[in-house]
This record gives sequence, structure tokens and C-alpha cells, in this order.
Amino acid sequence: MNTVGVYYHSVRLDREKCKGCVNCIKKCPTEAIRVRGGKAEINEEKCIDCGECIRACPNQAKYVETDSLERLSGYRCTIALPPPSLFGHMRSCASPAQVLTALTSLGFDAVFEVAVGADVVSGEIRRLFQRGEIKGPLISSACPAVVRLIQVRFPELTGRIMPLSPPTEVAAHLARQEKMSELGLSAEDIGIFFLTPCAAKVTSVKAPVGGIPSNIDGVIGVHQIYPQLSRCVKKPDRPLLPIRASGSGMGWGISGGERLAVGIENYLTVDGIHNVISVLEELEMGHLGEIDFIEAQACTGGCVGGYLHALNSYVARVQLRKLARELEEKQMTVTEQFPRLAWLHGQLPRIRVQPRQIIHLDSDIKQAVAKMAEAEKAAKLLPGLDCGACGAPNCKALAEDIVLHKAQETDCIFVLRERIMDLSLHVYDLAKIRPPAMNQPGSEGDDAQ
Repeated sequence: MNTVGVYYHSVRLDREKCKGCVNCIKKCPTEAIRVRGGKAEINEEKCIDCGECIRACPNQAKYVETDSLERLSGYRCTIALPPPSLFGHMRSCASPAQVLTALTSLGFDAVFEVAVGADVVSGEIRRLFQRGEIKGPLISSACPAVVRLIQVRFPELTGRIMPLSPPTEVAAHLARQEKMSELGLSAEDIGIFFLTPCAAKVTSVKAPVGGIPSNIDGVIGVHQIYPQLSRCVKKPDRPLLPIRASGSGMGWGISGGERLAVGIENYLTVDGIHNVISVLEELEMGHLGEIDFIEAQACTGGCVGGYLHALNSYVARVQLRKLARELEEKQMTVTEQFPRLAWLHGQLPRIRVQPRQIIHLDSDIKQAVAKMAEAEKAAKLLPGLDCGACGAPNCKALAEDIVLHKAQETDCIFVLRERIMDLSLHVYDLAKIRPPAMNQPGSEGDDAQ
């Protein structure tokens, strides 16, 4: 299991492939990327591993670092945690039971749906609101990219994050406890592997926030197993495994599914990282006081829009919504399946997300204020076009880089052009000047000749 305290980034840069095209700097929601010397550079303090740079890069210079199936050999029992979104992407060619069974054909000893964890978290959120133990507006803790976005850009809103572990962690806990009881194994003998649709959830396992170590031992990208999984799902070689999640839990894979599962009326649903930012700005200004619950997801459409999935997210969204409706009346409740687990009876562990400590301009507050004033002056000298040619995402960011001595005014092509024009005019004027010893135009010496 992973521990808290060490920071880690799952989004990596392949400098050999990077062409310095500046597409990534324009898409990064935290302005964590600069292009210097023709190559992108990622500021690790600001990066939230949302993966927007991966979507934007035409050269595939950004990638996600995940675990491989080879790690399964290090445990006596291995359990796969498929997210709800996976079933939406497999729906056209297989039933949920076929998908679960196919995962065991890849080498996993057992499978446990993250949607079951979603059922547990849904019930706990509902209970907390009904008893008045929490008050809105609260932000869902399910999307780790949104949680980290708040840490970096909206630190004053960290207290608004739902104080509950996300469904992935709850599912991992339930899966481990079940196998320990069933097989008599120790916790260390069991390896829990989450099948992730995005980079942010890799980071949430390797470097969890909220003060609680992760229950997950490894993270494998859906794109890594999808080709083999698609082959196995068509020809099951063993009895089909039953699906245990409810339709509500399965619906968490779609934007709006969490809100439906919880059953809150005064809610707001937003997806797409830049749309999330606009909503958080409103919340920061105190404009959403009538909202109890905000379901915010970095990927458009929810987790079905994760860029590690292989198929069209819009098609997957329709298929997952249909599957959730089919499962709505067919499944046992989670408390019926796991009646003795304390986590199901109001004792889910609480998380507490803290702002990420970032030194923006200076660690000394007086120096920081002074540098902010300098940056504002520098920004007034820039054209305000936010073209990105300087290697910074906008003129404001370039002005801050200038103050921090990480850039100079002439990095702006428009400032450079003006300087060159001024210099050329000055050189032209100098070229017309002759030393005193030389004849001047119209002098007597010229007439004599």
C-alpha cells in the first residue's frame, strides 16, 4: 500500500519528442508549463496531473507513467478494480459479467467493481446530509484532478471538499477485507490494482492527499489492457462472474451520476477542467451559497471521457447510462452484501485536504508584494495578446517570469520587434553622421571639387 508524504507525478515529458509547439502551455489549467530552448518544461509544484497537456500534444511528447501486469507476480492474490467507465467502453461487445470474467483471464485472481465503493460513498454522503453533519456547498472528492486543482488554484476552498475517501479507495478496502477473510491471507499478500482511465488517479494512489494512505498497490492504464481484454471478452474460458454493483454505483462513471446516486436536490454538475475552474471562481466569490453539492469532474462527460480509454466517450456515455438503468432494480444493496463491515455503517474514514504550499513570487510576503507590483508594471509593457510565442501561456505569466529572472522582456516577439526597429532607426541616424575632419555635404570643399 502507498503512503502519504511523498509527491509524485504520473504525467511525464519525453523531451526527444517535444517540438516546442506551445500547444500544451495554452491548455494547462494551472499554468505549470513553459517552453524554453525549444522544449517544454513542467513546474512540478503547479502540475495537477490532469492530463490536458497529453490531450493537446500533437507529438505524443507527454505520457502517463503506470504500472504493468508484471507486478501481479509479486502477490499471492491479485484483485482488479475496474472503474464504472470501463463497462461503458466495453458495452458494445460484452456484458458486465463477461468483462469481469475476461479480467481474470488477464492474470487477476479476482475482480471487485469500483462501482460497489461508489454505492457505499453515496449512502454515506446521503446520511451525512440528512443528519446535518455536513453543510454545503461541498465539492465531490471523487475526481483527484479537481482536488489538486483546488489545492493549487483555489486553496481557500479546500475546506469545501467532501471529507470522504473516493470510491476507488473504499472499493480497495472492501476487496482486501473480503479476500483476507475468505482465503486467510495477510493484507501484504493481496495486491489491489486499479484500472485507471486517467493520469490523475495514478497520482492519487502514488501520492494520496487527505492524510490517509492508499489501499491500492498498483495502477494500470485501461489503454494498456484494452486490446487483450477485448479479445478475452469475446471468448470466455471460465464461468461468468456476477456483477455486484447497483445501477446507481455504475452511474458514477458519467457526469451527473454521483448526484443522482446521492439524491441531492440543490446540486450543480460540471465537467471539463476549464468549466470546473469557472464554477470554482464563482464559489470562491461566494456566489453559490444556495448549492449544497457540486459534482465536478476534470474530464468532459465524466470518467468515460478519460483519455486512457480507447473508444469514443460520447458513445460510451450512452452505453453506460443504459447499463445503469438495466442494473437499477436487479442488484442487492451493498449493506446486504457486506453486512458486517463497519465502513458501511457511518464509519467511513474522513479525509482532510490541505492547500499545496507553492512559493509563487517569493516566500517573504513583503518581497512577494513588491514583486507583484513589478510584474504588473512589466505586464503593461507587453501587448496583452497572450499568443504564447514567448513560451509562457499569457502575458501575465511572462511578466511574472521576468520578475523571477526566468525570462526577459525581449522574449516577447512584439517587444523584440519594437526594440529592433528602434535600434535600426538609431543606427540609420548614426550612419548619417560624419566625423568633424570629413567634408560635410554642401561644404566649400565639395564646391571646389
